[in-house]
Amino acid sequence: MRWLIGIGLLCGAVYIAVTGFLYSQQTQLIYPAPDMISPLPAGFEEVVLTTSDGIELRSFYRPASAGQPTAVYFHGNGGTLYGSLVATEQIAVAGYGLLLVEYRGYGGNAGSPSEDGFYADGRAALAFLRERQIAESDTILMGNSIGTGTAVQLATEITPKALLLTAPFTSLPDVAADVLWWLPVRLLIRDQYDSHAKIGDVNAPILVLHGSADELIPYQQGQALAAETARADFQLFAGEGHNLIFTPAVQAAQVEWLAGL
Repeated sequence: MRWLIGIGLLCGAVYIAVTGFLYSQQTQLIYPAPDMISPLPAGFEEVVLTTSDGIELRSFYRPASAGQPTAVYFHGNGGTLYGSLVATEQIAVAGYGLLLVEYRGYGGNAGSPSEDGFYADGRAALAFLRERQIAESDTILMGNSIGTGTAVQLATEITPKALLLTAPFTSLPDVAADVLWWLPVRLLIRDQYDSHAKIGDVNAPILVLHGSADELIPYQQGQALAAETARADFQLFAGEGHNLIFTPAVQAAQVEWLAGL
């Protein structure tokens, strides 16, 4: 009996230790920010987005062709400006303007990433577009993975031309609970990104794209988001995983959908 009690106490101690570690390290785990400083690509200019809390964000901007709107792109939690360039290649070819946003704490930028911080970074991007006389009605908000949380939030604050979400989640706790089902992560996680509660407030056409083989964020979460509003179209890509934003078929689907607006 004593050895059973001992094993139980040991398991309990390990459980508490793991829980404490994940709680204390959640910023590093959620935001594995690459320190890669992406080189400026041809056709873009390097711009500085200044946030409301005084952080300067090195980002890339490409003006739209005549008569075309401008897309603001928010990458995933392990992304870079170079990755953003690849993820929006066909959008650029179609003549859309592009503002590739780099977050605080990423790519050599100052600051520490967080949900509120990412929202501030997004608002700085919108302020930049206003300075360039680009109207909300000519602004497309695009997000990939965790970037969809910022894109949804901003779409509740302005009325964009469209909102494009690739591999989105319903909320960050939903993702964590699906992976770490044996831990009380819903009580522990600080950043929420509750897109499920917000998407019904978006007053714009919405395209949700997801891969059927996404092992990080199940496609059912993308379906659930789209089901919350009659404004959303959902497209499922058979066999595609979490990085579907980089595939030509997905980018072509985005361009085709935008052309139909």
